[in-house]
Amino acid sequence: METPAGVQNRIRSIALKFGIAALSVAVALLITQALQPTVFPTPLFFAAIVISTWFGGTGPGVFAVLFATVLLDYYFVSPTRGFSMHPAGLLYLAQFSLPALLSSWFVKKRREAEAALKEARDQLDVKVQQRTAELRRTNEQLQLEISERKRAEEAFHKTQAELAHLTRVMTMSELATSIAHEVNQPLAAIVTNGDACVRWLGLEPPNLDRARDSVARMINEGKRASEVIKRIRALSKKTTPHKSALQINELIHEMIALLGTELLKNKIRLTTQLGPDVPLVFGDRVQLQQVILNLVVNGIEAMSEVQGRSRELLIRTEKASSDRVQVSVQDCGCGLDAEQSEHLFEAFFTTKPGGIGMGLSISRTIIEAHGGRLWASPNSDYGAKFQFALPMAEGSES
Repeated sequence: METPAGVQNRIRSIALKFGIAALSVAVALLITQALQPTVFPTPLFFAAIVISTWFGGTGPGVFAVLFATVLLDYYFVSPTRGFSMHPAGLLYLAQFSLPALLSSWFVKKRREAEAALKEARDQLDVKVQQRTAELRRTNEQLQLEISERKRAEEAFHKTQAELAHLTRVMTMSELATSIAHEVNQPLAAIVTNGDACVRWLGLEPPNLDRARDSVARMINEGKRASEVIKRIRALSKKTTPHKSALQINELIHEMIALLGTELLKNKIRLTTQLGPDVPLVFGDRVQLQQVILNLVVNGIEAMSEVQGRSRELLIRTEKASSDRVQVSVQDCGCGLDAEQSEHLFEAFFTTKPGGIGMGLSISRTIIEAHGGRLWASPNSDYGAKFQFALPMAEGSES
């Protein structure tokens, strides 16, 4: 229910609108009378009606039409200073009042259309502002989520790198005997050649040619020992990935050199079918060495319990397609069953009693980070085959 103060304000507003209408018509009358006979009487009254309808609405507009008609009849229709009742005067007034009412209606409709348009524009502005605010909040939330995701990815990669390093170190620890043998062989050869050199020099006269040969062999064995130590340090060192064009056959030869004693100890015959024209691949040397090391060690361990048949390990490299190099490591161990195949590359899944289940998971992550693919399949008779494919380095020719 409207309050008394509200009623009073409404009455004042209506009175003001009708007052504006009356004032507009009165001003039109005064100006028309002052400019007579040079000005036709009706245009200024039309203007007064338009002003009254625009600012006051329908009621003041109709009032202005009626008031203007009365003033026209009294002041401008013959006889002046009186109200005309003859047909000609009434027709003149009708020709004024009807267009005036129509003009008032048009002005009212235009006013309503502009008001509706303004309201729609205001509502649109409000919606745009609300939508902009929502988009801003969504964008801020998205930026926060992106930042959180980046931090999570950085933490994941850091943890993954640490696990990869741990796996390498654990693998190197398991192969400590083989590594010691690989280092001990050139050292023993150096000692033997040193003794021979001393004997050749102790002869009368000294056999310098034989002594020189002994020293040359000592140098070669020293370089061999140095290369073995370099490979061990590279594998055990915690470094950031550094990708470059690599010859995959060279990496395989380096890993075989480290695992020679392990192969002999487990009575495994290693066969290599390394394609002579295999293109270069683009990757990190240490990471790809780790993948090869993991696959070969897994193959050796898979055949550790094999009895009654030969233990054979096959490593093959080939150009698989126009832009891929493929590496296969095939053993003749116990093979893979369906349940193992489903979980083989999952983290912490292992079939070895002392395993931690990270080697294959890390290997697949490394290969996928290089744009490649790692998979496993059972052989038709015994054992399993692990294969990975890597993209060729740009500009590499087969």
